[in-house]
Amino acid sequence: MTRRGVREIALLLALFGAYSGARMLADTDLAAARRHAGGVLELERLFGLDVEAGVNHAVSATPWAAAGMSFWYAALHYLVTPLVLLWLYRRHRDRYPAARNALVIGSALGLIGYVLLPTAPPRLMGGGYADVLASTADLGWWSSHASAPAGLGSFTNELAAMPSLHVGWAFWVAWSLRGVLPRIIGFLYAGITAAVVVGTGNHWVLDAVAGVAVVTAGIVVASRRQRRVPPAAADQRVVRPRLEDAPVVHHRDLVGAADR
Repeated sequence: MTRRGVREIALLLALFGAYSGARMLADTDLAAARRHAGGVLELERLFGLDVEAGVNHAVSATPWAAAGMSFWYAALHYLVTPLVLLWLYRRHRDRYPAARNALVIGSALGLIGYVLLPTAPPRLMGGGYADVLASTADLGWWSSHASAPAGLGSFTNELAAMPSLHVGWAFWVAWSLRGVLPRIIGFLYAGITAAVVVGTGNHWVLDAVAGVAVVTAGIVVASRRQRRVPPAAADQRVVRPRLEDAPVVHHRDLVGAADR
């Protein structure tokens, strides 16, 4: 593996460590998180976006939908994003820096949101919301602590709902695959992910909107930075002819040229 490859892996591991650490550092006061969630719900009602209860009840009442969405929520967030990042590094190296930076910046903004505004997801609000992952935990590796594997629930913060980086990262995938796959595929992935986080009771609609917003901010900043980066030094160097490639001029040729 090249030195650059090792450096990229170290950077991404550091990002994942910060992602996990910031989630655990966020305030775990459930009462305060419920108040914040209540404010989110009131804002949704103002704009007619409060569809969580209906979608959640429909999913929980449909076993195949509950199982499928649980697998989607617990697996694809952690598989698709790094695979797309690796694919860009291997196959589209020119697009990789901006994509990586957009992911890092958007995730950092999301982590700030977790620390400053801990928000309870619908499943922790009571009032009839179903915890779909908990009800299907016997089918997979997850537990009653969202997508955390069984026995590791204490290592996650369940109040890190605003924004939804599940949706933000899915939107990043759609943006990263532009021009490579049909656009509809990427946006279907992001759209289904948004439906999954709401249907399983893990996020509010505005959490999903905020997830897209922070990643969009990351994309804008990373794209502008990329445009300001000068071409690589290797592309700027002047290629000088080697001495052995120079044409050989004999003395007699010089004399003949002078006579003419």
